[in-house]
Amino acid sequence: MRKLIEFVLHKKHWLVFLLLEILSLFLVYQDNAYQKSVFLSSANAVAGRILSVSASVNSYFKLWDENKLLQEQNRLLQKQLLALRRQVGISDSVDFQGFMTDSIMPYFPYEFITAGVISNSVTRLSNYITIDKGREDGISPDMGVVSSNGIVGVVSLVSDNMSVVIPMLNPKLKLSCRVSRNTYFGTLVWEGKDETEAVLTELPKHAEFSIGDTIVTSGYSSIFPEGVCVGYIAGYEKSQEEAFYSLRVKLATDFSALNNVLVIKNYNQEEQLKIEEEAIGNDK
Repeated sequence: MRKLIEFVLHKKHWLVFLLLEILSLFLVYQDNAYQKSVFLSSANAVAGRILSVSASVNSYFKLWDENKLLQEQNRLLQKQLLALRRQVGISDSVDFQGFMTDSIMPYFPYEFITAGVISNSVTRLSNYITIDKGREDGISPDMGVVSSNGIVGVVSLVSDNMSVVIPMLNPKLKLSCRVSRNTYFGTLVWEGKDETEAVLTELPKHAEFSIGDTIVTSGYSSIFPEGVCVGYIAGYEKSQEEAFYSLRVKLATDFSALNNVLVIKNYNQEEQLKIEEEAIGNDK
């Protein structure tokens, strides 16, 4: 307290000058309409600018919550879309209104877990993606991963809080896919040349397709449901024996701008793998 008093006494001349300046400005703007209007206009402009900046800052910090909400809505929509496709495939008539309620929705053994991409590569021969969800979030190896547009890859390694995904841009990943207009299927692989394209091999020569047709997952695995978009036919060529087609597929997922993904949990996966292994064992 003593130091404060000493500071005031030491700076008393400046403090008196400052008070007189404030008083003089107040009298000028109080008694003159023009100066008063200028002051109020400037004050309103400054206040408006401050409010604008404040609103922008608040909006920026709210983007995280809005992004989480959009991810959750996308997760539910993806699940409903795939379940609807499944129901259309097994039924001649679909109750679209009733479909949206859990009590009437047909059994769909897949669940979706939202995750964010924290590391990604697209220029290597063998690319990998790291996501911010792991074992504690219900992630395990051999789970499928998709974006809002299409296939991303398959979970390879899992820690408590992170997972590594083998993406479509990795020659190690091979997917069973088909042309959406029919049931003919082949194997989708990446040749390491273009981050936007893959090749669907071994498609029978009598299969019908056109440039622009959609390529989807066949459902012949325990990883991806049937009908998940993979990409679109961009071109084709026949094999040397002319028994099969090789289709150039424009990938639906833009891997260079990947931020958020959905991890697919198949509740029937363990049972399916177990019975398939048992059948293989019986052949030996």
